[in-house]
Amino acid sequence: MATRIEEDDDDVPALSAQTLAALREFIAEQREKEGTVEEGEVALVTEDWRLSQFWYDRNTAETLVEEIRFLSDCSQPPSPSVACISCPTLYAYLKKIEPDIPAQILEFDKRFGQYGEDYIFYDYNLPEELPLALKHSFKIIVADPPYLSKECLEKVTKTISFLAKPQDSHLLLLTGEVQKERALELLNARPCGFRPQHSNKLGNEFLLYTNYNPQGRLGGWEPTL
Repeated sequence: MATRIEEDDDDVPALSAQTLAALREFIAEQREKEGTVEEGEVALVTEDWRLSQFWYDRNTAETLVEEIRFLSDCSQPPSPSVACISCPTLYAYLKKIEPDIPAQILEFDKRFGQYGEDYIFYDYNLPEELPLALKHSFKIIVADPPYLSKECLEKVTKTISFLAKPQDSHLLLLTGEVQKERALELLNARPCGFRPQHSNKLGNEFLLYTNYNPQGRLGGWEPTL
């Protein structure tokens, strides 16, 4: 971010020296934070809260990668492709830990175009406006709808149906507890005992749902009442 003050415009208020110093200190601190990565962590672009972006913490991302590895190992070679819908944290960790597992990131934020051919622009409001080559081509899909509305989940459901292989596909859905009934109704997905966490804590209860029984993994399915 650059701050520019036009000195020759008398109508533009000038910042005081103290305010400018504080602003420069804040910018420096933010840049330092963005460039600091703990050992084993993956560097990501800064969250844009206007796009409802909240990155998973390291444990959550690695747990999801471990489950994808298990599902991949249970499949006949070659490794099945993974679709990461609006979950760039997972994609980044997956490519770091398991680079041989093919994956695509479907994301609205074009900053993730840095991932080259793996990046597919995705707008959940246009759920099936995707390359035809992706249709019914993914055996493993991980989706994190950006909003907790019924409309958003319904549209992401259309995307999942577009991408998923007609038979024997595995879905991991990360969304709020408020979507529990809709997740079951739309995707036959049930909550697991494992609780995803974010680097910046969210106020809403966040759950991981699957459309398959993970047995003892991911804390298993929660018992139904």
